[in-house]
Amino acid sequence: MNLDNIKMDIKNHLNCNVHIQIFGMRNKNSEVYGYISGVYPSIFTVNQSGVERSFSYSDIATKEIIIKYL
Repeated sequence: MNLDNIKMDIKNHLNCNVHIQIFGMRNKNSEVYGYISGVYPSIFTVNQSGVERSFSYSDIATKEIIIKYL
């Protein structure tokens, strides 16, 4: 997927619940459950129990994160 397709997909799922797997360095993986609360030109934000986390669209393209819509 290219970045334009990823941005459009995220924008279409604004305010939808998501599950995000984050693949960190040295096998430090984590998960985020929340909803997409904001869509901006280079990042999108996910609200997880009142805490905003931001991710870039390139993280999805490089498979550093995997997003699943619930």
